[in-house]
Amino acid sequence: MTEILEHLAGRTVIVGSGLAGLMTALTLAPEPSVLVTRALLGTETSSAWAQGGIAASMGEDDSAELHLADTLAAGDGLCDPVVAGGIIAEAPAAIAALEQAGVRFDRNVEGELSLGLEAAHCRRRIVHAEGDGSGAAIIAALVQAVMQTPAITVLEGFEARRILMDGERVAGLLCATAKGAAILPTSKVVLATGGIGGLYDATTNPMGNFGQGIALAARAGAALADMEFVQFHPTALDSRRRPLALVSEAVRGEGALLISERGERFMARTSGAELAPRDVVARAISAEIARGGRVFLDTRKALGSRFAARFPVIAALCGEAGIDPANDLIPVRPAVHYHMGGVATDANGRGSVSGLWVAGEAASTGLHGANRLASNSLLEAVVMGMRVAHDVSGMPASAAGTIFAEKLPVAADASLIRPIVSRHLGVLRNAGAIQGAIAALLPLAEGNGPAADPATVALLIAVFASLRMESRGAHARTDFPLKLADANRRRMCLSDVLEIARATPPYALARSA
Repeated sequence: MTEILEHLAGRTVIVGSGLAGLMTALTLAPEPSVLVTRALLGTETSSAWAQGGIAASMGEDDSAELHLADTLAAGDGLCDPVVAGGIIAEAPAAIAALEQAGVRFDRNVEGELSLGLEAAHCRRRIVHAEGDGSGAAIIAALVQAVMQTPAITVLEGFEARRILMDGERVAGLLCATAKGAAILPTSKVVLATGGIGGLYDATTNPMGNFGQGIALAARAGAALADMEFVQFHPTALDSRRRPLALVSEAVRGEGALLISERGERFMARTSGAELAPRDVVARAISAEIARGGRVFLDTRKALGSRFAARFPVIAALCGEAGIDPANDLIPVRPAVHYHMGGVATDANGRGSVSGLWVAGEAASTGLHGANRLASNSLLEAVVMGMRVAHDVSGMPASAAGTIFAEKLPVAADASLIRPIVSRHLGVLRNAGAIQGAIAALLPLAEGNGPAADPATVALLIAVFASLRMESRGAHARTDFPLKLADANRRRMCLSDVLEIARATPPYALARSA
């Protein structure tokens, strides 16, 4: 039997307890909200695993204009300059809001913010906390703040399965709980569910994050944007651990070098060298591995015995794999780290469906373009969480719509999807691989089994990839290695994607046989 939680009716429902979700709830207060999380508050979130920090032009030699220029360059022609400029301009206010919420950022002996350098940034502008433990420190402080805010009702162990609609308007959220199905009647849903890394075997994200927010929004009829752009972090620790441990870009920012098993510094002739944009470095490392080689980070000269003090989390992860960065080379490989695509939103986080907002990695705002600039993700999560809260708060409360109870979908399982996606939609793509992915994913997406939602998200990535016949940013095609003269973003709904997939060979040929 489905329980309708009438006592919470009408409140804004926020799905996800990473940085974007927590900031949305805190900014909404004292307006009542409900924060839904499938795990314990703040756990199983990519935000808590972030190492580098938050990009913010806070240095005396820096400016929002320089930060924007770096963002646009990394985004490879697909950023929305107006949206990007607006978010970047709010970075100092975002840092101040986090400090007011209890976050303590690292400072130097003069009491000034300690700023790190990461790839494709022209200035030191990465604001960090507890060295390379930024994400964990930020999330811990915000979780404490949420728990001390009476206006926020936290529902742990609630997994969102479907957005319920009344015509074209949001009417509620169907959740799975330990007791069965539950419905939260609401006309305002905020999705802050994170990324899609769990669709891949090699990822630095929580393995359970397969794009739940995208699936929820897509099934509700919302438009998606730029789904083909999946960022592979160049330097995940190459070990048997799953998910793979991240070796932050900040390590290269401190002077670490990339070398092959032959001792060759293969990035030396590339513009930016080790600090080139992530897509460039990831492709170069993939090429070394494809020829049968191995790739290592050499931190011995740049950091040596100082490594553990500057990067305590990474040092512990290396130690777990039997590696001492002060004396040993660190084996690395690319792994899925961030999704530039997602639910299409405006500058305030509104989706195309009435009553739906999206913040953080699940959204596609236009900030990141074809390739995210390092540490702009946490910045976006904070700024957009705050913007969404203000926009939601400004919307007049509407009467609860008519709720038509749906059968609770089965729990999602991405294990059938990972081999397909990892093989066909990796760092380097081509038409044959993409078509193979579509043919394998479409029957699963059209079904109602545990693979349906993960397959739907993966199918969106594949169909978007099939239509981008160029190489741009994180989307690299061996059959279309050049970049088109005009850079165009793409928006589609799930219905459009399914129609294209059904007409794509070899699936179309199999259906007509």
